[in-house]
Amino acid sequence: MVSPRIMQTNGVSSRIMQFIAPEERRRAGLQTPFQRLAQQMQDILGNGGILKEVICAGDGPPVPRDASVSVHYSGFLEYSDRPFDSTTHLKFPKMVKLGKDVTLCGLELGLLSMRKGEFSRFLFLPDYAFGEMGCPPLIPPAATVLYEVQVLEFLDTAQVDEFFAMSPGEQNSVPLSTLLNVVDTERTFGNRCFNQARYEDAKDRYKQAMTLLQNREPMDKEEKGRVIEAKLPFLLNLSLTYLRLERPQKALQYGEKALKISPDNTKALFRCGQASLEMFDYEKAQDYLTMAQAKKPFDADINKLLRKLAVCYKDCLDKEKDMCSKMFPGVKPEN
Repeated sequence: MVSPRIMQTNGVSSRIMQFIAPEERRRAGLQTPFQRLAQQMQDILGNGGILKEVICAGDGPPVPRDASVSVHYSGFLEYSDRPFDSTTHLKFPKMVKLGKDVTLCGLELGLLSMRKGEFSRFLFLPDYAFGEMGCPPLIPPAATVLYEVQVLEFLDTAQVDEFFAMSPGEQNSVPLSTLLNVVDTERTFGNRCFNQARYEDAKDRYKQAMTLLQNREPMDKEEKGRVIEAKLPFLLNLSLTYLRLERPQKALQYGEKALKISPDNTKALFRCGQASLEMFDYEKAQDYLTMAQAKKPFDADINKLLRKLAVCYKDCLDKEKDMCSKMFPGVKPEN
């Protein structure tokens, strides 16, 4: 984020100018920092309530009205180079739902004018910020505020919102393509959480999508096949997510469910092998990983895990021999 810099006006620093009464400033022809900044900004509403300056343009379509948006922002008062509110310290800011999670009217309207990757600066008059009362002790009454905003990404969730507002019967009657779009959006949310190491949130998103698919009553054999096929990536994702959560039993369950749909699926075989190894079931791990290797003999991850399995199995046998020799010191092991 770019912090507001101390501006000079007719040789008077903005820090000194804050102590000069407005009438005296007008008589002397002095402008405040925000007044000078406003001259280079665009009036996006036509009433002067929200002014915007694009610092770095984004790509693609504007943020839609029903989107969930991931943003970095910092809010500043005039004459201050330290933000009163900021998300820039967060590596992965949470997505906010427009119309629900954004409490500042001006910020929401400003976001609707932005595109993915865009970084812009906004001035919000009190009616579009914290009002005539302000927000003590941080925000004084009738304060104009500056926000620097960067849109990291967004998802249009209008269709998802409409779907979840339906009754179970209505959900079951929508075209299958609508349901598949909804679960695909849930998977996108889940993948985002997974990539941010928020594994519990990812698990919840994947399971919610699975529930929607399981609740579907297929109209015919073809639709049934498409629903079953749509479950496969969620089962694989759940298996991997439970591995990250250090719950190998659940990981194995979802991996085996994936194998029922696709018996030769290499990812499913590999996940089951990982889970079995973490459960110290070396024979089962060997079976799954050997089958996976047969499908992809040169896969680096499979071969690496097989080597790890061999080391773990050898260590286990050595410990068993050592324990037996201590329990029966007079018995020599067979060669």
